[in-house]
Amino acid sequence: MVMQHERVSSPYLEGNFGPVREEVTAEDLKVIGELPEGLEGMFVRNGPNPQFDPIKGYHWFGGDGMLHGVRIKDGNVSYRNRYVQTERWRRENEAGRALWPSTLGGPPDPDNPAGPNPANQGNTALVWHDGRLLALWEGGDPHHIALPGLETCGRYNYGGSLVHAFTAHPKVDEKTGEMMFFGYNMLGMDMRTGQQVPFLQYSVASPQGEIVHTTPIELPVGVMMHDFAVTERYSIFMNLPLVFSMERAMKGENPLYFDRDRPSQFGLLPRRASGDRVRWFESPACYVFHVLNAFEEGDEVVLDGCRMNSVDLGALDSRTALNPETKPLIDRDSEQTLYRWRFNLATGDVKEGRLDDATGDFPRVNDFEVGYKTRFGYVARFDGSGMPQSDGVLKYDLEKETSRFHHHGSRRYGGEAVFVPREGATAEDDGWLMTYVYDHNSGDSEFVVINAQDVESEPVARVPLPQRVPYGFHGAWIPEERVTQSR
Repeated sequence: MVMQHERVSSPYLEGNFGPVREEVTAEDLKVIGELPEGLEGMFVRNGPNPQFDPIKGYHWFGGDGMLHGVRIKDGNVSYRNRYVQTERWRRENEAGRALWPSTLGGPPDPDNPAGPNPANQGNTALVWHDGRLLALWEGGDPHHIALPGLETCGRYNYGGSLVHAFTAHPKVDEKTGEMMFFGYNMLGMDMRTGQQVPFLQYSVASPQGEIVHTTPIELPVGVMMHDFAVTERYSIFMNLPLVFSMERAMKGENPLYFDRDRPSQFGLLPRRASGDRVRWFESPACYVFHVLNAFEEGDEVVLDGCRMNSVDLGALDSRTALNPETKPLIDRDSEQTLYRWRFNLATGDVKEGRLDDATGDFPRVNDFEVGYKTRFGYVARFDGSGMPQSDGVLKYDLEKETSRFHHHGSRRYGGEAVFVPREGATAEDDGWLMTYVYDHNSGDSEFVVINAQDVESEPVARVPLPQRVPYGFHGAWIPEERVTQSR
C-alpha cells in the first residue's frame, strides 16, 4: 500500500526556488551579444531540485542534486540538465515517488518500509581534479560526473582510501596540483558500524588523485563546518558555534542550533601535518558559510569570508520556515557581509573587521590564485527581500578597498559568479564572470557572460535557455581541453 502524505508547503518550493523535473538537451542556442573570442569550455552549476513532491518536510539544502551545463564549442552553445543519480535518487526514481523526507533534522524512522535514508543528495558544489568532475555533498562521498553529457558514473571514494565524508568545498592549489579537503561528522559515530569516529578529519590528494595524507583533528563537540580555506603553507578550519544536538534530533527538531555562548575558533594546520599540530585562534561567535580566500603576509595569515552574527538553518525548513513577510530569512543578525580576519603567528593575536556593509554570499576569486594573495574578489549581492536572491555581482578591489557593481536588471536575479580567465591573460581580473540569471518578468532563464574588467556594463553575451534554471548553489568552469580529456 502506498502511503499518502499531505503536500509540503515551503517558499523554497515556489517561484524560481521550485524544481524543474524534465532533463533536456538543446543545441545551437541563440546568443544575444557576442561570445568572447577563444572562450571554449563548459559551465556547470549544481543545486537542489527534488525529483518528486517532498514528504513530511522540505529543507532547501535537502533536494536532489541537479546539474545545469552550458557548453561553448566552435562558436556554438548547447545546454543540458541532468540529475545527480545518487542511491537515494535511484531508489526513489524506481519507486516513482519520494520515500524519505528532504530535511536536515529528525531521528531515523524505523517504521519506514523503504529502510534507512541514504542521505547523500550530491546537490551542493563541484570540483575538477585529476581529470574528473565530482559533484559534492558534505555528508558523504563525491559522485563522479562524465563530461560533456553530465551522466553520473557513480560514487567516487578513491579506491576505498577515502575514510571520511568529503566537504562540498575542497581547495585545489593550481600551482602545485594538490587538493586539500576535510570531512566532519556531527555525531562522532559511523552510522553503518556504530563505531566512534573523529568529529573532523582532513586529507590531501596528490596531483595524480591519490590520497596521500589523512589526519584527525580534535573538536570538543560536533559542529557544521561547511567551508575552509588554504594558503601556500596552511589549511584553515572554522570551528564555529553551529552545534549538533542529538536531543533536538530525537524530538524531530532541526538538530543544529547556534550557541551564542561559544566563541568562534579558527585552526591553522600546516598542509601535511598531523592534526595535533593545529593552532587555534579565538574570536567572537559568528558563522561563515563561505570563504573568499586566504593568504600569508609576513607573520600573519589573512582570511576573507562572508560573516554573519548568527545563523538559523530552521528558517530554510518547511516545518519551521519563517514567513519572509513578517520575519525574513536574512534579518539583521544573519546578514552576510565581507569580513577579514588576521591571525598573527608570532603573537597569537587576532585582528578582525568588516570590509563592506553590502549583504551577499557565494564569494569567488580567480581559481588559479586560491591560497595566494589576490587583489579582486566577486560576491553575489542579496537584494534585501529577506530571501537569498542575488540582484547582481559585487567586484571588490581589496587593494584599493573599493567595489563596483553589476546589476542583473529589474526583477532579474542570478547567483554565484564564476571567474573564467581569458586565454593568455596576465592581469588577475582579465577574464569573464559567468552565472545563470532568472527573469521574474518573463519567467525565463539565461546564461550570461560579464566582462570582469568592466563589470558595470551590460553582459557581453546572453544565452536564453530552453527551460527555467532554479536558484542553486555552486558552479565550475571546465576549459574545453579538460572537457575532452575528462575521465
